[in-house]
Amino acid sequence: MAILTVTARGQVTFRKEVLQHLGIKSGDKIELAFLPDGRAELRAAKPAGGWQDLSGCLKGKGNGAALSLDDLNEAIAAMGAEAGRGQP
Repeated sequence: MAILTVTARGQVTFRKEVLQHLGIKSGDKIELAFLPDGRAELRAAKPAGGWQDLSGCLKGKGNGAALSLDDLNEAIAAMGAEAGRGQP
């Protein structure tokens, strides 16, 4: 367990080992969920994917002119699996 100190301004600095354990890097966002009994849950915030993330996911699929539903479903499943990595 790590013990942190709150500054006079109400700020807390997380130690490097805490951030590494959570998989948080410089510039990342943190989610804080308030739980019953005065507890809280801290975790790395995972940004929702955007349309830009889909760019190129269909490259090399189909015959270049059209994609089958199976090709589309396969690409969507692969992108979903990639997006879900690292999440509990």
